Amino acid sequence: MARVRTLLAALLALGAGTAGIMVVAAPAQAAAVTATFSKVQDWGSGYEAKMTVTNGTGASVTGWTVAFDLPPGTGVGSYWDALLTSSGNRHTFRNRDYNGTIAAGASTTFGWIGSGSGVPAGCTVNGAPCGGGPAPTTPPPTSAPPTSAPPTTAPPTSPPPTSGTPVARNGQLRVCGTKLCNQQGQPIQLRGMSTHGIQWFPNCYSNAAFDALATDWRADVVRLSMYVQEGGYETNPRLFTDRMHSYIEQASARGMYVIVDWHMLDPGDPNYNLSRARTFFTEIAQRHGGKPNILYEVANEPSGVSWSTIKSYAEQIIPVIRAQDPDGVVLVGTRAWSSLGVSEGANENEVVNNRVNATNIMYTFHFYAASHGQSYLDTLSRAADRVPMFVTEFGTQTSSGDGANDFNRAQQYLNLMATKQISWVNWNFSDDFRSGAVLTTGTCPNGPYAGTSRLKPAGTWIRDHIRNR
Repeated sequence: MARVRTLLAALLALGAGTAGIMVVAAPAQAAAVTATFSKVQDWGSGYEAKMTVTNGTGASVTGWTVAFDLPPGTGVGSYWDALLTSSGNRHTFRNRDYNGTIAAGASTTFGWIGSGSGVPAGCTVNGAPCGGGPAPTTPPPTSAPPTSAPPTTAPPTSPPPTSGTPVARNGQLRVCGTKLCNQQGQPIQLRGMSTHGIQWFPNCYSNAAFDALATDWRADVVRLSMYVQEGGYETNPRLFTDRMHSYIEQASARGMYVIVDWHMLDPGDPNYNLSRARTFFTEIAQRHGGKPNILYEVANEPSGVSWSTIKSYAEQIIPVIRAQDPDGVVLVGTRAWSSLGVSEGANENEVVNNRVNATNIMYTFHFYAASHGQSYLDTLSRAADRVPMFVTEFGTQTSSGDGANDFNRAQQYLNLMATKQISWVNWNFSDDFRSGAVLTTGTCPNGPYAGTSRLKPAGTWIRDHIRNR
């Protein structure tokens, strides 16, 4: 963590009188708007930066601009919660429409990915030094405000390799701001498939099936769904944990990322299974935490409980994982079947304003295109601008996983996710009878899994969207 640098100014005045010499302290400096820099993560060749803008005055501030220099060899990649203009080594961040007003005594933050090791110098906020004090007599140059918002991701300075498996190209993932980033610190989007319950369809998850997902479907990620109830984990923890180990190894051997999905469903309070989750994730992280391709989804679809209850659960289970795997990305389910609360009359603000107290995490969102219309789409769009989002489950049908496909609405979601680099996983890779299962009934265990001859319409559609990017 880089040391936060601030400027402190104190003025002393000396005065002489007829009775002797008197030292007079200058009036106390007025409270000011300040900006402090810190590193959230540092991986040697770059870092994730956070700038905290604090209003130390007695009145609201209705806009802010932070400008600073970075030394040669250090640049700004992706950024969030601000608008950026750059001129040479000078970088100027201005507030977005949602965080420009800062109440007295309050603060807001923005961040960016720095390439190189250099840190800000010559920092000003609203024209005055970032540590407080009077404005410089010759302010540093700034650029004119943009007429339209620039893209939130700058061109990469060193592109990752384009050949090889997804894990070979991207390595250990991390959360950077609101994005999922690769080991080079560049935002990426993963696309892939979820299994159905591994207690019901083990015949669908053979070597041939994993081969097809990796090479024919070209999936980046596979989500392995460990149902907790419904005939799953609780009925035989040893059997199903060993099955999960086997599937993780098969997917990892083919260079795909793996989401270990703790598929709690009913009851909807994740705390009901807290003890089981501790046991399960401890063993999974102990055995696989050294791999660069493991993500942990700690609560599939909480329902009937408040966001604060879900948050409390997450803050208890994340340290269990971190004790074994300090680097793995953790995915946290949201209220109302991971709808960010929309299915129970709320919205993303309950998460945005009360975030899980942990780093390197993302929040999950689930949708089914024939059931979840514009309000859900808009919620995901707004949330993705504020917090890291990962769509760990979606379908082109109704929320039952069955019924007619709404490919038009599904395409709207995919367009949004492509624009905002939201990773996604489709439900589900199995030969279940429902329309959301991509394989026709009877495909498992013999296949074939490659090509389209044994795919339902949803399977053909989603395979095309995974392959073509």
